[in-house]
Amino acid sequence: MTATSKTKKMNIGPILVFLSGVCFSLGGIFIKYIPWSPLAINAARNAIAFLFVFAYLKITKHKIIFNKTVLIGALAISVTQGLYCIANKLTTAGNAIILQFTVPIWVMIISAVFFKKKPKSLDIWAAVVVMIGVLFFFIDGLQAGNMLGNALALISGITYSGVFLMNATPESDSLSSTFFGMILNVLIGLPWLIKTDFAATESITWIVIIVMGIVQVACAFILLATGLKTTSPIAASLISGVEPVLNPIWVAIFYGEMLTPLSLIGAVMVLVAVLIYNTLLVKKAK
Repeated sequence: MTATSKTKKMNIGPILVFLSGVCFSLGGIFIKYIPWSPLAINAARNAIAFLFVFAYLKITKHKIIFNKTVLIGALAISVTQGLYCIANKLTTAGNAIILQFTVPIWVMIISAVFFKKKPKSLDIWAAVVVMIGVLFFFIDGLQAGNMLGNALALISGITYSGVFLMNATPESDSLSSTFFGMILNVLIGLPWLIKTDFAATESITWIVIIVMGIVQVACAFILLATGLKTTSPIAASLISGVEPVLNPIWVAIFYGEMLTPLSLIGAVMVLVAVLIYNTLLVKKAK
């Protein structure tokens, strides 16, 4: 492989992580729309996503790996998804996403404490700007909400950091972790899914669940898994900052909730910070 081809391969990683964030951002509006219990929603979307990911693994002939690191990654994925679904039902969508998006800070802390990897100055500055931008974006809508929901959302930010960190280790395989994580989500949520009144469920709800399973879960995790191969944990967690910005934008588009000027400033800060950070990473890679 030539130096040019290596650079191109490295450059595509952050783009894939960015696209995964776009897919993940649909979660808030979908979870709020579906009138099921949060764990039933999580089980249903993961059951559909599992079939899609399984087909992808077969087509690409990707070997499923099972080891300690893959299992930890699967647990991180499963717990993060479950906690976020519950938090999204208990508190506001804005609270849930901003508290979960403390993930870049947790990645830096855990990397420094357990992996002895100190963040670079570029990482720190990017994290500060992104977090300020997110705070600006949600400052008008950040309410007390349900304390349990807020606490679960914050914990999901900690577990989400495990998804990025575990995939940076040599024994990891992101797609395998995703595969087993989806199985765990289906098994955990199955009791609530069985209790769901399917007869009373409207056809549009089923369409939303299918789209959610394929796009918001399966495609998102496939893009993230592929992107993490050539993107550092800190960089990936920062680039994922597109998710907490787009999440309420979809609500504004489909529910007519207009963004305030302060929210727009925050959105621009996050997007510009991510783009500049990604551009500097590409230049350093070259």
